[in-house]
Amino acid sequence: MHEATPPDTAFLQPPQFIRADETGYPTRSTRKIELVSSLAVLASGRIWATWYAGKTPAEDHNNYVVLATSDDDGESWSERWVIDPDGEGPARAFDPELWVDPRGRLWSFWNQAVLHEGKVAGVWGSIIDDADGDDPRPGEPRRITDGVMMCKPTVLADGTWLLPASTWRTTAHSARVIASRDEGDSFELRGACDVAEEERVFDEHMIVERRDGSLWMLVRIRSGIGESVSTDGGRTWSPLQVSSLGHPSSRFFIRRLASGNLLLVKHGPIGEQTARTDLTAYLSDDDGRTWIGGLLLDDREKISYPDGQQTEDGTIYITYDFSRTEFREILMARFTEDDIRAGQPVSSRARLRLLINR
Repeated sequence: MHEATPPDTAFLQPPQFIRADETGYPTRSTRKIELVSSLAVLASGRIWATWYAGKTPAEDHNNYVVLATSDDDGESWSERWVIDPDGEGPARAFDPELWVDPRGRLWSFWNQAVLHEGKVAGVWGSIIDDADGDDPRPGEPRRITDGVMMCKPTVLADGTWLLPASTWRTTAHSARVIASRDEGDSFELRGACDVAEEERVFDEHMIVERRDGSLWMLVRIRSGIGESVSTDGGRTWSPLQVSSLGHPSSRFFIRRLASGNLLLVKHGPIGEQTARTDLTAYLSDDDGRTWIGGLLLDDREKISYPDGQQTEDGTIYITYDFSRTEFREILMARFTEDDIRAGQPVSSRARLRLLINR
């Protein structure tokens, strides 16, 4: 589609939306890499999942994004769409994210860049039309901001949306906060947290609004998870410090639950910096000062990148990837707060290691 586009601007072009069953497009059996998944659950119960893949076992110009759905609570899945900037390159689509906004609209976010140039990458978004209908399809794609976003937005008490977009590794104040005060019609840079050069990597930051109105940002750093606080709605941030949570240099997941508790999904016990193994869910009832429970979702090595959502009935859905270039699995777990507190599946909703794609 964009064969004549100069390589240094190819990532700025709108992508192709391709039906997943279109003849000639890479199938599951031809993929050599699958990684970085996200999910969202609609009010109807339909689950959407996304991840990115490629025909070579690398994060390269062949990467494209996959969108799939389940109408039976994750027991079976159908691939729907592929998002691809330009076929075999030079641009890649990667690190996707799904999110249901306060109006119930399903947003598909993804990023486009040439290789790993995060400082000149771009965050794209599309609202999925008829997301719970018979013929769901991505709406018009929009380039939202510079950088890479691979964690869910946060909606503040005043209705402002905050999107965590990072300019990756080489740029000061890379953990950026992109705000929308009009429900996604427009976006603007509100502020950013500076990550020290010796700790700076991919950021992959997430933001929680605390009960006192302050914002708590957690950031992927080389030492594990860094933390920063804003008391002015995300415009300025305290100097980043290494948190006491413990984690490998990898994505984690944190979210406010309907109960008011915080959910944290990370590798290993609180306070320990483990490898990418023992993916575990914890709860906090005091805004992250202490953590309780510990439901082990998957104890295998090469488990990574949790993302998820809680539904109105209290069920928590988490997706993650396993063995990106060997087994190439995208998985899902569902459970409740009771399961986390018990440290084992005790509810009728609990199911672990549900396969989304292999």
